Amino acid sequence: MVGAADVIVAGGVESMSLVPMGGMSVQPNPELVDNKPELNISMGLTAENVAKKYGVNREDQDAFAYQSHQRAISALENGKFDSQITPIEVVEKKISADGEIIKEKFTFRKDEGPRADTSKEVLAKLRAVFKAGGSVTAGNSSQMNDAAAGVIVMSGEKVKELGLTPIARYVGFSVAGVAPELMGIGPVEAIPKVLKQTGLKLSDIDLIELNEAFAAQSLAVIRELGIDPEITNVNGGAIAMGHPLGCTGAKLTAQILHEMQSRKSKYGMVTMCIGGGMGAAGIFENLS
Repeated sequence: MVGAADVIVAGGVESMSLVPMGGMSVQPNPELVDNKPELNISMGLTAENVAKKYGVNREDQDAFAYQSHQRAISALENGKFDSQITPIEVVEKKISADGEIIKEKFTFRKDEGPRADTSKEVLAKLRAVFKAGGSVTAGNSSQMNDAAAGVIVMSGEKVKELGLTPIARYVGFSVAGVAPELMGIGPVEAIPKVLKQTGLKLSDIDLIELNEAFAAQSLAVIRELGIDPEITNVNGGAIAMGHPLGCTGAKLTAQILHEMQSRKSKYGMVTMCIGGGMGAAGIFENLS
């Protein structure tokens, strides 16, 4: 916190359902189109590029996606997210058969994304959506979701002053730049940086939350760094639960801190790729 503040509430909100799709009516910056066309590439095509460069085939992507859903369903059934989620009351408007607007209240408390009815066979039938003959599909890509998340970061002095019990210590954070057309590989550059900065080894990390934008980039990162898949996204990832961009960091941090408490893990890492060519990674130490 470099002395800038004693208490910080950090988080974000994302409503991907309200983001305009744009279509042909939205034009990119002409200068970038002429001089840096690689900056104007869709995220799906960056995933195709990563899949091709790092040899991630369609079968492996679908298997990874299926595992994400299975892990998320298991986590939901076992109440893994209950302590992380603050239920909210929602008013939903519906139109009756005679045209009358009806307001119904319900309490929202569970992620809607995970699908218990999906299978490898179902995923295998989906067509590639970003490139002819490609391997990236709607099924092995992250979902579009609305979400919000927040965390409180506090200095050690303020924690003592208020008599609070912290659940974790923020150990370190790094960012790294990569080629925009391969943005999904960002964590491969960011993770070694934060490990060096904190004096830790990859083997010291007990749990990892990887943003899972696409199965292709997730598998490429896991394989390139030799990450253990069994400690990565143990309760499912964005393919099953969505990738709400504006709150990804806080959401993944909340998830990993709760899981670290549950497993009594010492170190956890949150890492993600970022559109435009960036990787980020942060490490936390369990204090509970």
